[in-house]
Amino acid sequence: MAVDANVIIYERAKEELDSGRTVEDAVNYAYTWKGAMSSIVDANVTTFITALILFLLGTGPIKGFATTLLIGIITSLVTSIFITRIFLDWSLRRNEKIAFSTSITKNWFKNLNFDFLGKRKIAYVVSGTLVVLSLISLFTKGLNQGVDFVGGRTYQVRFEKPVSAPEVTKDLVAVFESAEAKVYGNDNQLKITTKYRVNEEGKGIDSTVNAKLLVALKNYLPVNMDYKQFVTVNEGKTVGILSSSKVTGTISKDIKTNSIWAVLGSLLVVFLYLMLSFRKWQFGLGAVIAVAHDVIIVLGIFSFFYTILPFNMEIDQAFIAAILTVIGYSLNDTVIVFDRVREYLDYNSSPDFKGLVNKALNTTLSRTINTSATTLVVLIAIFIFGGETIRGFVFAILVGILVGTYSSLFVATPVMNDTMSKKEAKKMAEFKKKSNLLKKYSLSKRPVYQVFFLYYNK
Repeated sequence: MAVDANVIIYERAKEELDSGRTVEDAVNYAYTWKGAMSSIVDANVTTFITALILFLLGTGPIKGFATTLLIGIITSLVTSIFITRIFLDWSLRRNEKIAFSTSITKNWFKNLNFDFLGKRKIAYVVSGTLVVLSLISLFTKGLNQGVDFVGGRTYQVRFEKPVSAPEVTKDLVAVFESAEAKVYGNDNQLKITTKYRVNEEGKGIDSTVNAKLLVALKNYLPVNMDYKQFVTVNEGKTVGILSSSKVTGTISKDIKTNSIWAVLGSLLVVFLYLMLSFRKWQFGLGAVIAVAHDVIIVLGIFSFFYTILPFNMEIDQAFIAAILTVIGYSLNDTVIVFDRVREYLDYNSSPDFKGLVNKALNTTLSRTINTSATTLVVLIAIFIFGGETIRGFVFAILVGILVGTYSSLFVATPVMNDTMSKKEAKKMAEFKKKSNLLKKYSLSKRPVYQVFFLYYNK
């Protein structure tokens, strides 16, 4: 995702080269607010909002994930805008040739004139069908909710020799019906979770569950290990249960409530931000409907396939982190298109709002495909080689990226267009007189890293 800002800048510079600018002028313009900066800022702010909400409402490792995401957004933004510009300026001063394309990619996505809005009714039918099927599966089959959401027991178990987490998981499922084992530290140590009889209370329940756990793991433990040796926790213990904990229904209910509020809160805040940024509620509505569309379909896929696919598809806090990451990514795609619509309205008085929207979709398609392709390559590699424990998490993001790319083209923009009256579309151009500092102190005259010194002196 950190590649995105660079892709936006390079694609814009390539467009300016094609329009007849020199390389230096094209690079300078790409770094202006009218060039790529407004798209980059809007896209990263929306992602930052979702990450911040995840940080505020998440707990434990999810708060850590949100922290990493927030730091990643800031650092990637700094490197894309400042460090990359320094290298580009250095190359320009050395009179090096910068083309922003190769002989193979030079003519990709050029002179496209695909009628995206003309296909919106087909897209509405496809999206509506997928959403309805997803909702039917969610209401009839439900989701495979993890310990975080329904409560359960967690054990840290150590073995004499390294064990295979997937093999242990199969043995656990045969006994508990719902259980999971993950490598915890060394290969001879696992973190085991199960929802078995979590809602039942009584002195004998814990003992019964522990006894079943011993039965499930007997093939991996010493032959002479009895129940007392297995469950007794003491300092220096080398084999058996090292620690155990239980998530009660009250705690799991709080986690579930916070997760729901995290998703709904991010949608609301993003809607308000886009409404203020683009000065029309239709832009916020289009983005939020597209994101809701993406979330419902991802949930529907997890609901329908969790008993079919061979990897863990539990809904837990990590899944919520994946959903919010998908929300941020989907918004990135949508905001880029919306920003180009706003730009065209700056320079066109044409009453053909639909034509401008289609043009915006076609001219930003290369950026959409490039960013999605680079992200998908990474996700597929992690999905294949990253291990069993994160496969469900990566699968959620993988599906979300594919659906999000589709929705930014065929859901968000058509919804914005269809809810915008002709009168409102015509008035849009009147609100495009920007008075912000980033435009006032144009970056086209000097390197971007000097702008802040100018602002400070002012």
